[in-house]
Amino acid sequence: MPIVAQSTETADWVSRYADEVIAESERRAPGKPVVVASGLSPSGPIHLGNLREVMTPHLVADEIRRRGYEVRHLISWDDYDRYRKVPNGIEGVDASWAEHIGKPLTSVPAPKGSAYPNWAEHFKAAMAASLADLGIAFDGISQTAQYTAGVYREQILHAMRERGRIDAILDQYRTKKKPAKQSQKPLDEAEVEAAEGSGAASEDDGSGGAGGYYPYKPYCGNCAKDLTTVTAYDDETTELSYTCADCGFTETVKLSEFNRGKLVWKVDWPMRWAFEGVIFEPSGVDHSSPGSSYVVGGQIVREIFGGTQPIGPMYAFVGNSGTAKMSSSKGGVPTPADALRIMEAPLLRWLYARRRPNQSFKIAFDQEIQRLYDEWDKLAAKVADGTALPADVAAYTRAVGTAAGPLPATPRPLPYRTLASVADITAGAEDQTLRILSELDPAHPLTSLDEVRPRLDRAEAWISTYVAADQRTVVRTEPDAELLASLGETDRESLRLLVDGLDSHWSLDGLTTLVYGVPKIMAGLDPEAKPTPELKAAQRTFFALLYRLLVGRDTGPRLPTLLLAVGAERVRFLLGH
Repeated sequence: MPIVAQSTETADWVSRYADEVIAESERRAPGKPVVVASGLSPSGPIHLGNLREVMTPHLVADEIRRRGYEVRHLISWDDYDRYRKVPNGIEGVDASWAEHIGKPLTSVPAPKGSAYPNWAEHFKAAMAASLADLGIAFDGISQTAQYTAGVYREQILHAMRERGRIDAILDQYRTKKKPAKQSQKPLDEAEVEAAEGSGAASEDDGSGGAGGYYPYKPYCGNCAKDLTTVTAYDDETTELSYTCADCGFTETVKLSEFNRGKLVWKVDWPMRWAFEGVIFEPSGVDHSSPGSSYVVGGQIVREIFGGTQPIGPMYAFVGNSGTAKMSSSKGGVPTPADALRIMEAPLLRWLYARRRPNQSFKIAFDQEIQRLYDEWDKLAAKVADGTALPADVAAYTRAVGTAAGPLPATPRPLPYRTLASVADITAGAEDQTLRILSELDPAHPLTSLDEVRPRLDRAEAWISTYVAADQRTVVRTEPDAELLASLGETDRESLRLLVDGLDSHWSLDGLTTLVYGVPKIMAGLDPEAKPTPELKAAQRTFFALLYRLLVGRDTGPRLPTLLLAVGAERVRFLLGH
């Protein structure tokens, strides 16, 4: 099938990568499905930074599907990795989980109360559910299933035969002189991060001892941990002997029949590139350092496994409301499920689609989410009327649907900040919410809350989860008699003008005109007069007075929304009329 190139005028980063991937796939594997890949380790909550590992190839794969090609998006669940440490802040997990450090993630118990059989499945399930909500189709591959079924047996035996060459390649990137006897214990996480930053090996890259270097780690037959050292191996018979530093167990097995171990990561990853025929796979910017898994893997896949390194960008980190980098080793980092509780799937997709992979960005869980939704709604309006830029149209189109069809959308997408304000004031009472939202536009009243779902549900979740209690809006039950008594004639007249205009302005637009217009009239100006610095100051003073009388604070939700929520009769009561 010919390459469907995009014009330079309409091309965005996704289209450009799609062009490259199609061309590379035709060169390497003509006539076969295009293979893109992601890797996720269910070592704890899979966070929004990890989502970029999936979203980047997904967007490219989806563009290729839109052009009529068959694509496989592989997600390797690295569930046969070792359990490194007990993450903080995970419900149902305590210090006793430390006894499982060194075991495969699929051999570690799930958190207490989980419906899943082990640690890996517990965290995989949450991510898989979020990916489904985001419209991401993929072929999942459990590395536990692959290794324990002997799928990679020939690749393992080949790597063991070529262990000398692998060791020589790795030694090119080791910044420190190799000790006579390597530690039997894999690097802990702090050492891993320090090694990655220094350009040294980013993880235990093999088992070494008196018998030499081996790129394979058995899991102990007694304690099931990987604190093992291979002491001998025979290429002809494939007999492998190892000892366990944790429990002292020793064993000799035939590697040609043994399925309880795995290749070390820097060999495992390039092996899979060759095995799966991966054309495109992104990696984090930390992999660009000398000695990183990606850099070393490129040489190993070529020289040891006869394959070719995938093309793909280095992607930058994703933060959240001030957090520059996330780490799944620690609890408390936001996950895709957390984001999807407060924002619709198309908005979350858009955040990843509109930024090039090498651009870092933050996902808002604070007040910034309201501005973000305003930006999204403005883009939707521009796309609808044909005034959006081509790259913005492309990002929007990728956000609202996939090659399989559109994602679920809110039928009547009212402003998120309005929905959040109403949810705040009503505390989720549906009858009150429907009343208020129906009065926003009397000419087109809302007949059911289903018209504003799921956006309403997301706004309610944000208010109840991420807005502090002392920032919530509580409408006064009685007038502030002391404040009302202290008002001068100017303030009293302003309140009278507002109250007198309520009935004739009872809609969101009408009340907006009214609350901004009262200070103009008090200044002797036309209600349509353009604001001046003096007028803006007068408006701020008037607004602060209304907030103090209605909610006992100087600020609050947008006043037109607040007035609608409180209701005309109660507004008159609280304003002393």
